[in-house]
Amino acid sequence: MIFDLDQRTASLSIGEFAGFTIGPRESGDGSQGIWRAQLGTRWHQELRVTTGAATPAATFEIPVTGRVFHAGWTLTLTGRIDQLLPATPMSPATLREIKTTLRPLPTPEEELRADHPGYFAQLATYLALRRIADPAEKVRGELVFVEAGSGFIQTIAFTAADEAPFRVQLERVAEFLNLRLRARDRLRTLSFLPAFSQLRAGQETTQAELSAALAQHRRVLFTAPTGFGKTGVLLECALGAMKVGRYSRLLYLTSKSTGQLQVMRTLQSMTAPATIQDSQPSHGTAVSAWHVRPKREHCVNHTFHCIRDSCAYLRDLDRRWAQSGLARFYLFEDTARDLDALRAAGRDATICPYEITRTALAFQEVWVGDYNYVFAPSNRTLFFDQPGFNPAETLLVLDEAHNLSSRVADAFSHVLLADDARLVLAELDHLRVAGPLLRAWESWTAFLATLPVCDALSLEYEDDLADTLRTVSEQLALHPPDFATLGPHLSEQLWLIPVFNAWVADASLKKLLWSPRPGELRGTCLDAASAIGASLQPFGGVIFATATPGPVEAFAAACDLIEGRAGPLGPPRTTFDLRILNTAPSGHALPPDSQLTAVTAHTPWRDAAYDIAYDTRVDTTYQRRSHYHAATAATVAALHAAARGPVAVFFPSYAYAEAVERALLANHPGMRAAIQHRQGDLAAQSAWVEESLVFADALFLVLGSSFAEGIDVLGGRISHAMVVGPALPEVNAVQKARLAALPGLTREEAFRRVYQIPGMQKVNQALGRLVRAPGQRAKVLLHCRRFAELSYAQLLDRDYQFGTTITTDAELSGWVMSRENVR
Repeated sequence: MIFDLDQRTASLSIGEFAGFTIGPRESGDGSQGIWRAQLGTRWHQELRVTTGAATPAATFEIPVTGRVFHAGWTLTLTGRIDQLLPATPMSPATLREIKTTLRPLPTPEEELRADHPGYFAQLATYLALRRIADPAEKVRGELVFVEAGSGFIQTIAFTAADEAPFRVQLERVAEFLNLRLRARDRLRTLSFLPAFSQLRAGQETTQAELSAALAQHRRVLFTAPTGFGKTGVLLECALGAMKVGRYSRLLYLTSKSTGQLQVMRTLQSMTAPATIQDSQPSHGTAVSAWHVRPKREHCVNHTFHCIRDSCAYLRDLDRRWAQSGLARFYLFEDTARDLDALRAAGRDATICPYEITRTALAFQEVWVGDYNYVFAPSNRTLFFDQPGFNPAETLLVLDEAHNLSSRVADAFSHVLLADDARLVLAELDHLRVAGPLLRAWESWTAFLATLPVCDALSLEYEDDLADTLRTVSEQLALHPPDFATLGPHLSEQLWLIPVFNAWVADASLKKLLWSPRPGELRGTCLDAASAIGASLQPFGGVIFATATPGPVEAFAAACDLIEGRAGPLGPPRTTFDLRILNTAPSGHALPPDSQLTAVTAHTPWRDAAYDIAYDTRVDTTYQRRSHYHAATAATVAALHAAARGPVAVFFPSYAYAEAVERALLANHPGMRAAIQHRQGDLAAQSAWVEESLVFADALFLVLGSSFAEGIDVLGGRISHAMVVGPALPEVNAVQKARLAALPGLTREEAFRRVYQIPGMQKVNQALGRLVRAPGQRAKVLLHCRRFAELSYAQLLDRDYQFGTTITTDAELSGWVMSRENVR
């Protein structure tokens, strides 16, 4: 739905109009929604052929557009009628809609009317618009239900009572538009406190520069170091732009839940307590925000279900909502909206708490959540199916944007296991499903079970895979099993097949099909640039926020934001955006064909905050590192001897950290090293850090882990730190395929893109945690000769690019014992 509140107009499809409700509605989330859409398309095509043969004069997919005036609003409705049968001497013209159902047919008509009110409202709308356009025309309607498994058809002829839902839908849409008008008027009077009671040096000019850049450009890259106050600056900029009417909604997305919690806490301190989850009394009014947590966290059932017929919290949801009292979550702004409140309300009403979130989102001006709600095909419908959501009027903030490319690639990747296929096969056999479906699934199970371990599937295996997936997808459409009996896990395996089939057939994706171990097939997205670019295109404004963007040209290419080039692994493309030339972070220049403009935070308090040294005495490459374990352990001990407390040591892997720990214990038995845990939530991680800072002499951390990137308590508490080599990605089938997919680059350029940039980005992330506020200092030893090589040194952030080169033990001792930059 697209609406203009000033003109009191709205435009929406007839399908959206017919299914519109202020309350829970059928979800298109996940593989199930995609499978249902493909199922409906198949039977539409089948019946088109049948009707065309029986009635040659019949027409199909007839465009319909009509304008309706109701309750002070002008609605423009558009759609396509499935079939139009011409009038005959015995009957008027017939509008026919085709709908697929998993219910056995025939079924009493009153049950079909109760189960599918949206279908009847859709045909009623087509009839109403047809009569508005030509009051003299005589026309009737038929709703044709098709049983998905058998193809059995049941036709319901429309009565006068069936046409009443058209008026009901008009009332619902008008009610929604009136609520949005109220929210818009509230937004125009938005007031909020500054994010900071006292500005830190650099914040005052950065805020103005960011707002000015956003006013002039649609895509802005905002680089600010950890501890700068990036979240507050972003929120002030966004809320200011919303207040003056530039945007009607803010989507603030991050890659980790900890970042989302920080956003909500900052909003809480800036705006009205009645509209912010988990809020405490504060000042300001008028912005309504919702933190979207994962569906699984909402669940209050004994098992995580998403099958309506097998979950009491989802069954008959649309009929029970009106009496549930849950509309208070969007009608009354002082209602608590934290996850515990949602779960308690859902449990009391026997309604899935996630449906409260889904319903309330349409009435919120700020949505805070994960990247997946914009970029992942299985999750994005939660946002994009919201009534009134218009990306062109929305500001999208992508925090921690250095993670965007890898996260979206993960969302477009798949893992399929022979063990899962065997479980499904056993249950399908037990349910006695149709023979063709069972045989197709047997073929799929055999394919996975006999797949050889390989770095890339051969063309022969790829052809077999495509044929097998196509056959299973066709049989699922013809003979869908009882998903409620199968249960959520096994059903998901079936729904995944049409999705994976489409993924394999999608020539626009750069992908790798491979098998790392017996019985496992992986479909890995090598380059998500085209998917990112397509998702970003409709948004009115986008801010990429990060402390470590890396080379800006590589970042822009990874997000499909360079004209004439797709992504880092793709062919050229053509766009028509304005070309912008700007100064980029860390002294890099944005390419002249970039669609980005860059704003870099001013941080004078970080000048000379780091004392950097490059230790060229050791070689930490995988082939050579074992020769230097004793030297690395001795260096850790030397750092600790000079420090006033524990030292932080960052490693590329757990195995490397454990090897150095053994050398440390053997050669320096008085040293106590603590290696970070492999698992654990944020509370457990924080507790480990606090304990280790008290009882350990050295904290061994792994680059790229949540400790290195997400723990913010090291600043000002660690005086000496050490990075043991660049954290280059593991050499495996995926990295080899990424190299092979860069034929236009030299060997050195391809190695830089695939290995060096990701590895050095982890180093920059870790070092940024050591100085988070004015007055903090850190001595940092970059422990590997590669750090002194130009190709690596250029990838260090500006604050770490100038330092002392260490070539001997004596030089190390002199640098370590110097008191410069020690807190």
